[in-house]
Amino acid sequence: MILSPFEWSIAKRYMLPGRSEAVIALVAGISITVVMLSVAMLVIVMSVMNGFRYELLDRITGLNGHAVVVAYGGRLENWEEVLEEVRNTPGVTRASPLIEKPLLATYNGRAEGIFIRGNTPEDIQRMAPNVIAGDLSTLSPDERNVAIGSRLQQNLGIRMGDTITIVNPQGRPTPFGTMPRQIGYTVTAVFEVGLYDFDERFIVMPIPNAQTLLMTGDTIEMIEIQTEDAQRANEILQPVAESLSGRAQVTSWEQMNASLFEALQVERVAMAFALGIIVLVAAFNILSSLVMLVRSKTRDIAIMRTMGATRRSLLKIFVTTGSIVGVLGTGAGLALGFLILYFRNGIVTGLSTAFGIEVWDPSVRFLTELPSKTDPFEVLFIAGMAMGLSFLATLYPAYRASNTDPVEVLRYE
Repeated sequence: MILSPFEWSIAKRYMLPGRSEAVIALVAGISITVVMLSVAMLVIVMSVMNGFRYELLDRITGLNGHAVVVAYGGRLENWEEVLEEVRNTPGVTRASPLIEKPLLATYNGRAEGIFIRGNTPEDIQRMAPNVIAGDLSTLSPDERNVAIGSRLQQNLGIRMGDTITIVNPQGRPTPFGTMPRQIGYTVTAVFEVGLYDFDERFIVMPIPNAQTLLMTGDTIEMIEIQTEDAQRANEILQPVAESLSGRAQVTSWEQMNASLFEALQVERVAMAFALGIIVLVAAFNILSSLVMLVRSKTRDIAIMRTMGATRRSLLKIFVTTGSIVGVLGTGAGLALGFLILYFRNGIVTGLSTAFGIEVWDPSVRFLTELPSKTDPFEVLFIAGMAMGLSFLATLYPAYRASNTDPVEVLRYE
């Protein structure tokens, strides 16, 4: 829609109403503000929800793979053969044995429920980027050394080099009954992966040490699998599931965390719908400001018509006036949204300090920091929706202006 110099000059004048039309200017300003805030909130909420899902998926699959093979009864016999079969499955990029068992840990009179995680040396070294103290190379089958999560270290008050006692209730029988098995391990590394539960509960050690602690012999509990595409994990591992039917179960990350990710998806859709209504409210604000503008400019419109202005010109003038309000609000909203996302963790910290409450509680939200991942296509959709609704809101007032009868108006002036 190309405007002539005459049309553009009138549109600019109507975008900045005079002092006598302060109410119209106020309504137009409110319209821009509402569009800005609604667009900013949509960008922020969708980016945070995307980031939460992405970070949660990335860290969960990074810790437990895209799927696990879990033996019925908790012990996978002949696991070397199963491991080789899984590794030879097309689409599988990595597979490794894993032991994971809930136990009890004590230190200096304090006790915490923990998960023992027995890993291969290769898997232990993959955690190196998450180590905040100590050295993972000290974890070997010949030494009673372990790595613990940062939250667990804080809860128990452990320092590097201290000995933590791990209790296995399934001890050996004695004449006086079954005595729990207690073994002391030296803490030689502390890690922080960013998942609250993992940092608070997990203790990592080599597989042979975990087998000794749990008295499981040479068996393992599960096999961790990484595939070339997390979204196709079930499809890729279908042959393995059929081959191991009756002996073990193949569980993908979607099945292990189904309730969590379904809840995230429902919340994401609900938030987008609610915030989309705010954009619709902004569009109605634009409509009301233009209707008021048309009513106040009825005499001017009639004069322009008598001077030769066409209905098409008037239509273009008022559509442009309202659309620019939408464009300005959308642009300001995108800028505000990206600015808040950039400083999001600082804002969260500031709010927590100002109000004395934990705004982002890792124990509830799993992640230690507020995540964000902006999808360019979603941003384009949000901007297009805001400007599209703003444009639609201009059609009725513009139509009313273009159909003004100059004879009827000037007769009573």
